[in-house]
Amino acid sequence: MTETKSRLWFTISCAALFMLVLNYQPIHQYIDVIKKQKAVTADGRVDERERLRGMIEEWKEGKEEMPIDAFFDKSWKAAIPGYNGRIVDVEASVNKMIATGAVNPDSMVYKEIPPAVSLEQLGTLPIYRGNPNKPAISFMINVAWGNEYLDSMLDTLDKHGVKTTFFLDGSWVKRYPEEAKKIAARGHEIGNHAYSHPDMKTLGVQRIQQEISRTQEVIEKTIGVKPTLFAPPSGSFNQRVVQIAQSPFQMKTILWTADTVDWQKPSSSWVVRKISRLMGNGVLVLMHPTAASEASLDQLLMIAKQKGLVATTVSEVISSNRLNK
Repeated sequence: MTETKSRLWFTISCAALFMLVLNYQPIHQYIDVIKKQKAVTADGRVDERERLRGMIEEWKEGKEEMPIDAFFDKSWKAAIPGYNGRIVDVEASVNKMIATGAVNPDSMVYKEIPPAVSLEQLGTLPIYRGNPNKPAISFMINVAWGNEYLDSMLDTLDKHGVKTTFFLDGSWVKRYPEEAKKIAARGHEIGNHAYSHPDMKTLGVQRIQQEISRTQEVIEKTIGVKPTLFAPPSGSFNQRVVQIAQSPFQMKTILWTADTVDWQKPSSSWVVRKISRLMGNGVLVLMHPTAASEASLDQLLMIAKQKGLVATTVSEVISSNRLNK
């Protein structure tokens, strides 16, 4: 009987002591102890890989993100791209840290997780912006005139190390093949801007196909690339235009989020004030090779950088891929 009582009091005392300690020590400290014990082998040696795993499990907290699905924007009747999530690849991180000797949170290796709903799954829709969570912006340039400002704009883009998207009018490429080659040679993405700058939504099927196909042909013959993006002149389109661009030409129809309205010849300061207010994640800025855009481009690129935005091509902005800053 005495032995039973002694065992009972011992159990109660241990439980009381555990509760007392628990009230003063955060639970994660006990978890840390367990992790450290796991990193020690039976003969007392430290298991380096297990030790690193434990550290990475702590460091990755708050750094992983869930993917965001592409969705249909009812107000714009357009598709909004998704955005990949990311998780820490623990084993790849361990391997990297052992190989490089750099053991810190910055050495963690991430793996992208695509969204469950992709842009393609939404169907044939126009696109006017990238995902609102992606810190990217594109100053896309539609070219059908304004050769006198091209060199300066190209130099400004080079100065900032920026590659953007030029949507080229087919008849312009036909008239100025060397100018078109110059744009491509500077590493910029080339898009299709129809052949004769028509009001696309008023055209029949055959004429729509002709406008797109003639431009594809002249760009491919002149530059050697086949555009995958189509920007309807003046933003004029209907569902027939979007459908034809998609099939048979496998091109996405691109609109814009912010318009410089540079063809109205505003001052460069007016353009900067207007566009800087509209800058944000996933924004597509419409420009042309005009005096106003040429004079404002340098400042707009600086403002974008100050806002933490990466200026890049339209294809990159509307991609679900995460930015590799």
